[in-house]
Amino acid sequence: MNDLKRMALILLVIALPLYAGAASDPPAKTDNTATTSKGTPTYKPPLRGAPAGRIGGGTRGTTERESFSLLVLAPDHVGYTTQDQPCLYWYISKPTTYLVELTITERNAVRPLVEKQLKRPEKGGIQSVCLADHDVRLQANVPYKWFVSLVTNADYRSKDILAGGIIELVKPPETLAARLNSSESSRAPFIYAEEGFWYDALGAVSRMIDASPKDADLRKQRASLLEQVGLAEAADAESR
Repeated sequence: MNDLKRMALILLVIALPLYAGAASDPPAKTDNTATTSKGTPTYKPPLRGAPAGRIGGGTRGTTERESFSLLVLAPDHVGYTTQDQPCLYWYISKPTTYLVELTITERNAVRPLVEKQLKRPEKGGIQSVCLADHDVRLQANVPYKWFVSLVTNADYRSKDILAGGIIELVKPPETLAARLNSSESSRAPFIYAEEGFWYDALGAVSRMIDASPKDADLRKQRASLLEQVGLAEAADAESR
């Protein structure tokens, strides 16, 4: 009997560490980076050398009644897109009675590719214009200047108030499509920003905001992108 008890004790001592190890093993970790949209995108500008790409900035009128800011939501270098008909975004601090005009031109061209009058904004904030609505397509590897102008006097266009940026359609890396396909759609702004495609990152988060205008997390994401390229006023307005 004593031998049996001794044998049982030995077996118990051997088994206890195995049981304890199995019980203390942590659960397998899951990678949630592709299934959550928490946090803010980090924009990584293209590595290629590129000249300054944002023109103008905050513009103020001569009186308090006319005072406002006009900005294009573009980086201070040539911004990239993977789309030949992207949407462009701009900001005005309040409505205006001036005519609003969009102009797009190839960098060294004399004649503009696009010269369209836009609808006057009904309220201040971020505005958009999509090239597909105007049957316009960008050509690959061609830098385009684009401007939003406020026409203060149609007879003296030199008095226009304008802001502008530069956009270029480039071929995306093969890794971009793979990342997008393996991630939820809510991750698109993050992926585009990390890959250096400013206009696509801004467009992706803006489309989600259009679908869910009261989503504070989405507005925080867009504000963060704007802050990263020096568009503090537009970012502050987005955060209110």
